[in-house]
Amino acid sequence: MNACPWPIASLLPHAGNMILIDDVLGYDADSLRARAVVKPGPYSLPDGSLPPWLGMEFMAQAVGAWAGCHAREAGASVKLGFLLGTRRYDCHCDSLPVGMALSIHVQRGLIDASGMSVFECELREERDERREDKDRSDTRLLAHARLNVYQPKDPNEFTQEAPLT
Repeated sequence: MNACPWPIASLLPHAGNMILIDDVLGYDADSLRARAVVKPGPYSLPDGSLPPWLGMEFMAQAVGAWAGCHAREAGASVKLGFLLGTRRYDCHCDSLPVGMALSIHVQRGLIDASGMSVFECELREERDERREDKDRSDTRLLAHARLNVYQPKDPNEFTQEAPLT
């Protein structure tokens, strides 16, 4: 995997506390590994933890960071993408507690010329975030899913309101 020289904020079209991922650990032509520490935010439950469905957003942001890395590498600007849906989001936790260290892995399975892609995604709890030579035995699977995403050639077509006729 290639090291990521760019800060996460320069890879995603998000801002402020809407960015959930802290770092990209590495990426290549088909995959990306990222790290995050759960922080309280606008979607927090009363105890400060995050609801389990927010695991999909961690995964989607990792897919966005993968696209952002490739855009930056090519000298292009980071473009808006869309999460179209998920298949089989399987979550093994009731919440994501504040302070939990997460490892996110996304692997591209399919891409077509129109900008549609499918990614296999995993969200894991890091058991020892200080280790650099982690393998899967150092983590606990929290959730996995297959995400369907779309990155149009011209995102403005999807963000501008059409005149009423």
